[in-house]
Amino acid sequence: MSAAPQVHYLAQDGIAVLTLSAPPANCYSHALMKSLDEAILAARFDDEVQVIVVIGEGQRFFCAGADISMLASVTPSFKYSFCLHANETISRLEHTPKLVIAALNGHCVGGGLEVAMAADLRIARKGAGKWGLPEVKLGVLPGTGGTQRLARLVGSQKAMRWMVEAHTGDFDEALTEGIVDYVYDCEPDAFLGRVLEYAKRFTTPETAAMAVGHIKRAVKSGADLPLEQGLALERELQAKLFGSDDAAEGLDAYIEKRKPRFAGR
Repeated sequence: MSAAPQVHYLAQDGIAVLTLSAPPANCYSHALMKSLDEAILAARFDDEVQVIVVIGEGQRFFCAGADISMLASVTPSFKYSFCLHANETISRLEHTPKLVIAALNGHCVGGGLEVAMAADLRIARKGAGKWGLPEVKLGVLPGTGGTQRLARLVGSQKAMRWMVEAHTGDFDEALTEGIVDYVYDCEPDAFLGRVLEYAKRFTTPETAAMAVGHIKRAVKSGADLPLEQGLALERELQAKLFGSDDAAEGLDAYIEKRKPRFAGR
């Protein structure tokens, strides 16, 4: 009997690693989404966590999307509630004021790409798999934020063409098209270590993690606001940072020509 779908949570050195575990393809059911929701909240409330990394268990799949066999066996009412909760969970990840990195260690299609697009940065392993939103082949649309986030990421015309054509591509194409930020050419066993090494750059004392979180809030919350309202949000967040210990340390270090040591407060 296979283990129940869950998200394994491990926090260490300022980084929380959330591992999607639902063999063989890490497809998400309601159980997995509830576990992911709990893990996101755990990372959000943990003051020691400054960066969140999401990865799939194993070496073949980040996440292949929703559990199709589950969707085929439930009522339309359950499907709607399932999609609503999945949207809420992914939005919670997107709006958590800590940097989120999706580590694409394998295929990232359908709902898997929808989860990844809610991250702030996406890093893929070269040759590890495919990406895309091919839900039209099932007679449905990408219903966990895919139509909205992909259009915002690459533009509405390209996003629509990819979705209606059920386009999938490799991670080199994803890099060219701006779907991922980096592609690491490494052995599967070395991939997570490379990602964690990169994630460590955004933790204290090297980086002002609180400033990183405020940059995220300004971008995520301000992107769809009229410019004047976005600028007002930016000023309010900046005012909070100006009153922080990290801002004082950063300014003092600049004047004293030394490397700052940030505390995240």
